[in-house]
Amino acid sequence: MPADATMEQIERLIRVDTTSRETNLPLVDQVEADLRALGLEPVRVPSEDGRKANLLATIPAADGTTTGGIVLSGHTDVVPVDGQAWSSEPFAPEVRDGRLYARGSADMKSFIGVVLAKAPAMVAARLAEPIHLALSYDEEVGCVGAIGLVDEIARRGIAPRGCVVGEPTSMRIVRGHKSMNVFRVDVRGLAAHSSLTPQGENAIVAAAELVRFVQGVADEMRAEGPFDEGYVVPYTSVSVNRIDGGIAINTIPAECTVHFEFRALTTVDHDALVERFRAECRRIEAGMQERHPGASVTLTTTAAAPGVDTPADADIVALAAAWGAEPSDDKVTYGTEAGLFANAGIPTVVCGPGDIAQAHAPDEFIELDQIDACEAFVDRLVDALSIAPAAEETA
Repeated sequence: MPADATMEQIERLIRVDTTSRETNLPLVDQVEADLRALGLEPVRVPSEDGRKANLLATIPAADGTTTGGIVLSGHTDVVPVDGQAWSSEPFAPEVRDGRLYARGSADMKSFIGVVLAKAPAMVAARLAEPIHLALSYDEEVGCVGAIGLVDEIARRGIAPRGCVVGEPTSMRIVRGHKSMNVFRVDVRGLAAHSSLTPQGENAIVAAAELVRFVQGVADEMRAEGPFDEGYVVPYTSVSVNRIDGGIAINTIPAECTVHFEFRALTTVDHDALVERFRAECRRIEAGMQERHPGASVTLTTTAAAPGVDTPADADIVALAAAWGAEPSDDKVTYGTEAGLFANAGIPTVVCGPGDIAQAHAPDEFIELDQIDACEAFVDRLVDALSIAPAAEETA
């Protein structure tokens, strides 16, 4: 059974509704106050509109060192519960049959709660190197907040030697995941009565050309690769996931919007793949403009997060295993903020309590045994980063 202090911390976090469309500042205020009470000086990294904030806090080494060390990272936002049938109130945590039920219980307030509950022990320990707590906003809408958070870590010259992103992996060490890339294409044509088709420029027809092209790229990736058998889907996946267009059955549509995405292996040339889609948009636009000069096809990136492929022999992999995480060669298809840390030169693994299968679902839950395992992991991490008594006597 998890410690009372851990469960109290997790439940406090869950009771604050941090659905991505809402502000996360009440939660940031709460965590910041707790950390300041421990004598720490957390730093806020706000969003542009000031409605949200990341939080970065460093527990220094015994000699005052604040550079190097290990980052423990988690996102504060959760996905909506709209339209889901829950057996209990989503933001009122409830323990039933050895499980904690609530939105965010698995993804990922249990990890954050464990870390915060262990913060007093981190402060009390004589650390040989610092521990950094990094909490972000808006991970669920495209890893938006962590961009500024990682930039702040770099700006401060912290240079951590490793990072653990505590997304739910059932406490397995995950070294790799694909990049996430989401696009919106706005097609603008010319409206006309449907009996006068030559007088209009049909945006849906043009959008359909793009859809066929995107599906062609998807088929190519599935057939030709590159491949990585570490993934359930061992190639770069491409899919059109939403289309909006038209206003009436008897009107040539002037507007249509297509939403598509790709989840790419790290071995794929990301920029080259995006350029293929941009080039197709330009080709379709040119054809439309021959008939209607005011036509346009505009591609916008609406969300993006890099992939990660940490080498199996990286120190952070061995460290996570030594702290009690389960070694694994698995790679995951979902995205996390790990790629942002890795791109900043910080070796990173994904490892946290809970099962990703429960994330985003109604009646989201985490097994209490997983919280136990995460507590043990953080305890071992603190012990491993502490100065051994013998070393102190020698010094």
